Amino acid sequence: MEILKVSSSSNPNKVAGAIAGALSKADRVEIQAIGAGAVNQAVKAIAVARRFLNENGKDIYMVPGFMEAKIENETRTGISFKVFVTPKQS
Repeated sequence: MEILKVSSSSNPNKVAGAIAGALSKADRVEIQAIGAGAVNQAVKAIAVARRFLNENGKDIYMVPGFMEAKIENETRTGISFKVFVTPKQS
């Protein structure tokens, strides 16, 4: 499973393209974000990716959770979004 890391300065449209690209190769992708700004950009990107994928007859759903990352010898807690692709329901 591919892991995409999102920051508060990430462009949601570019992240959405990366999500759609990753989901074209696999049935799921994980997005990781640390901090409120990064989580905001990640959620916007997931919404935009859903719009992209709906045009191709696919839909997505996500499962949020917590994750930990070691940054400069400090453990930081963030949010992980596992995003799954499914066929679009009629």
